[in-house]
Amino acid sequence: MLREQISVFDIFKIGIGPSSSHTLGPWRAAQQFTASLCALHLLESVSQVKILLYGSLAKTGHGHGTDIAVMLGLSGADPVTFDVNAVEPTVAAMKNGNGLLLGGERKISFNYTEDLLFLYSESLPFHPNAVTFQAFLDNGKAFSETYYSIGGGFVVKEGDTGAEKEQVDLPFPIEKAGDLLHWCLTTGLKVSEVVMENELAWRSEAETRTGILRHFEVMKDCTYRGCHTGGFLPGGLNVGRRAAALNKRLIGKKEYHDYKSWIEAIRAGGNGFNYTLDWVSCFALAVNEENASFGRVVTAPTNGAAGVIPAVLQYYITFCDGYSEAQIIQFIACASEIGSIFKKGATISAAMGGCQAEIGVSSAMAAAALTECMGGSQRQVMMAAEIAMEHHLGLTCDPIGGLVQIPCIERNTMGAIKAITASQLALQSNPDKAKVSLGAVVNTMWETALDMNSKYKETSDGGLATNIPISLPEC
Repeated sequence: MLREQISVFDIFKIGIGPSSSHTLGPWRAAQQFTASLCALHLLESVSQVKILLYGSLAKTGHGHGTDIAVMLGLSGADPVTFDVNAVEPTVAAMKNGNGLLLGGERKISFNYTEDLLFLYSESLPFHPNAVTFQAFLDNGKAFSETYYSIGGGFVVKEGDTGAEKEQVDLPFPIEKAGDLLHWCLTTGLKVSEVVMENELAWRSEAETRTGILRHFEVMKDCTYRGCHTGGFLPGGLNVGRRAAALNKRLIGKKEYHDYKSWIEAIRAGGNGFNYTLDWVSCFALAVNEENASFGRVVTAPTNGAAGVIPAVLQYYITFCDGYSEAQIIQFIACASEIGSIFKKGATISAAMGGCQAEIGVSSAMAAAALTECMGGSQRQVMMAAEIAMEHHLGLTCDPIGGLVQIPCIERNTMGAIKAITASQLALQSNPDKAKVSLGAVVNTMWETALDMNSKYKETSDGGLATNIPISLPEC
């Protein structure tokens, strides 16, 4: 039986906001579709393309930028490198009748209202996030593929069995939390060390370290940029950005000119409880305000929860003196394994499990990583992850207006603070006396996801999305 093998770079992906499942996933699906056309030598014969969005992708697609993602993906743009400042003008040109450059090569006409269909009342059985691409050829024939965006930017093509992805020989195969604990206890390795050993099956240690630090640079730049950008978020809710004003108020008259001197200026303010708490919130707000503005972020493990891990990592760097390459790599590597366990045993898709699958998982990842970096044992690391998720169980996903703004942005501050609290509790506890294991909470989270009403799963059909008129100003 094939087992899912997940690398640190599967859990952490560089992309453009606002949603990993509704933006990054469909973007990648569009790229895969054009790759299929190229592989079958059909690209030069395509005269028209239609995109059919189903289920959650249809219901919240406008707010999540799904239409933008598939258009850019079909045109050959890559979310890792595409200029975020070019998103709006590029899409506007396509909507205004300038056509679509399929795969970056084949110019075809494109009608936004007729060729991109939001099928609000239709859903496919495999997953709520489904998209079908149809290519009509010059000879009158058609070619189509259906993809499912299953959370965190992961994409599955209909008909794939998993055998298409090359399996590697991992020294420490892990499916469940118990497997991770087994390897840690039998080898004496930390969680991050187990991850780094497994990563050697894919690439050299130097390549892994370089890749992780590149992801950190994106997190760092996103946090800094978000703390220095004001104004309002796009989408029509008129939500004001708060991180920049909070940063200015907290920093006072201290001068700085770049990220490093900014950190020094923050440290100079001390480490009082309220001061630290405000900064953690500021870091999380900054990232998710960037995410909501189609900025470049790192899925951690999703875009909607992209602020939790950067905020906790920034807390570790700023207030716990964790600013070294080795410490940053340790933090991100440890976090990735916890995310992998939830991906394999439950879900990281809000369309499948509600917000517990996003904020809850990211909080568990951050709690585990912080605990290891603060000297916790392997059991304490897993205990911290369990505590963080235990207190996110049942959290719904009900974005107002289908936008990744309310309550999504503030939830990242809550997830970050819960992660720090969970870490502190684990570090001050004897994990041998814990009543709930990480494995048990993963199973419980999945059972809760299955039982949760579909209107609370990123459809904007219930909860805050239906009880707060979108014409009201932000509270």
